[in-house]
Amino acid sequence: MTETTSHWQGSLDLAFRPQGDRTQMYRTYAKAPLKIQRPFYPENPAVCHSVSLHTAGGMVGGDRLSQQINLDRGSRALMTTVAATKVYRSNGLEAEQKIKMTLGDRAVLEWLPQETIVFNNAQYRQHTRIDLAPTASLIAWDIVRLGRSARGETFIGGAFGQNLEVWQNQQPLWIDRLWLPGNERIWHSENGLAQNPAIATLICFSPQIEPEIIAQLRQCTPSEAAKVGITQTQGGGLLCRYRGQSTAAARQWLIQIWAMLRQSLWQTPVCIPRVWQLQSLQG
Repeated sequence: MTETTSHWQGSLDLAFRPQGDRTQMYRTYAKAPLKIQRPFYPENPAVCHSVSLHTAGGMVGGDRLSQQINLDRGSRALMTTVAATKVYRSNGLEAEQKIKMTLGDRAVLEWLPQETIVFNNAQYRQHTRIDLAPTASLIAWDIVRLGRSARGETFIGGAFGQNLEVWQNQQPLWIDRLWLPGNERIWHSENGLAQNPAIATLICFSPQIEPEIIAQLRQCTPSEAAKVGITQTQGGGLLCRYRGQSTAAARQWLIQIWAMLRQSLWQTPVCIPRVWQLQSLQG
């Protein structure tokens, strides 16, 4: 960012393809403040783990970020972030992020970013569109904390918006629109946040989803009291929701779901990203 530029206009453009028995990241364009680390392979060469980071530490009003992720036919990637994404209180403008993912035939993407922390009085909107080939598989989650509750802050000012779309063959499989204005009514309402600062969503789309897995997943329970739900979408996907007090509890519940889906779909155990393990040791 230069002295004459008041807001970040960052972008990330990544592409993956199979190269022999290895998934290779062959396009890695990054524009500050977004950056991608060198890929690594803790499981096997077929699964490329990659980690992105926001070098500015957080988003402010007026920032515009975009991400473009492409997986060629037969590639497999797991993506996460170095740390939580922070969205600071607004200066009167809205911060926005747009994410576009395209998965080719037999491609597999596990999109597992760390949580987004939306400060009170922040203005933030995120748009995510995912285009799936008929034989592609996707597991993606989003974990959000509204207000810094550790400091006694509640989300009673500002606004949080989230648009999620999943498409296949130019037809929508799932469209989800969320708009949460920060105010006392939404904060206390049972139809709003009900004084719960943590919300999370996991979606899964794959040709191999078996109906029996839903009953098994419903046996998973969060470590703390929370409202959760697991349903099958009309597009044949799987939808999991969390509303509670703790993003840590939300993540642990979603990891249970993720592990069971991994075993059911690909007969592989869960592989916790290295950056999460390092943070646990540091904490």
